[in-house]
Amino acid sequence: MFRKGSIKNRSSIQGWLYISPFIIGFLLFYAGPMIFAAYISLTEWPVLGKPEFVGLLNFENMLSDDLLWESLRLTIVYTLIVVPLNVIVGLFLAILLNQKIRALSFFRTLFYIPSVITGVAVSILWWTVFNTEYGLLNSLLQEIGIPAIPWLTHTKWVLPAFIIISLWQVGGGVIIYLAGLQGIPTELYDAASIDGAGSWSRFRRITLPMLSPVLLFTLVLGIIGTFQSFTNALIITNGGPSNASLFYVLYIYRNAWAFNRMGYAAAMSWLLFVVILVVTIIVFRLTSARVFYPGSTVKGGL
Repeated sequence: MFRKGSIKNRSSIQGWLYISPFIIGFLLFYAGPMIFAAYISLTEWPVLGKPEFVGLLNFENMLSDDLLWESLRLTIVYTLIVVPLNVIVGLFLAILLNQKIRALSFFRTLFYIPSVITGVAVSILWWTVFNTEYGLLNSLLQEIGIPAIPWLTHTKWVLPAFIIISLWQVGGGVIIYLAGLQGIPTELYDAASIDGAGSWSRFRRITLPMLSPVLLFTLVLGIIGTFQSFTNALIITNGGPSNASLFYVLYIYRNAWAFNRMGYAAAMSWLLFVVILVVTIIVFRLTSARVFYPGSTVKGGL
């Protein structure tokens, strides 16, 4: 007969073994780099040389870096526009795809595929679409009598171009919204219809409250993702024209690998971490009373 203590110890060892891949991955790819970045942020490190400890000098220099604050402002503006737009468009498409229509699986796949195709290839694709001289979009506009728009070469148009590009991956959110919509009991809609509730009333009183945890999830992920926008800006415009598309992470990249200021780039990375953390906390605080979870009282949607 096994002792209870030995069985308990064996279970504990098995438990640690099961979660060890996560712990090792977290330490190697998250906690370790963060600690290293914290140390590097206190140094002046030209990458090829040895780090020289300078204390808080990098953080002090950030206060007088106008380009840093301009890139942060641009990123915040981009986030404030793109995140709500993606949530609204994604939810609208999910509601359409939740209807009983023909070839439903085909349309769901059609919207989802772009969300798994990312990287340089997609950036080059969009560069050809928005190219002023021979881009597909300007060619279509000229066919209906609208002159070519300098999407990527004018400071006024480059941000709208990136906002349009952001809709390319809206399909990822659509799938999440679809899962949430299909988890809403149909009895709620039937009861509301019997009580005389219209489509808008059912959407506002049932769909939004029941879907609010999903909306909060995609909202937070969207904020984190847009604050880290990088690849499209690097490949399509490289921050131009006149730094009109110089997003914050692209400016970090420039300081690290173009200017060889790795310590300063690490300090900027920690500032970004703090900004995302503060914004996420604010979002949770503002929406806590508006998010409905099963077993709680419905207070409305987000």
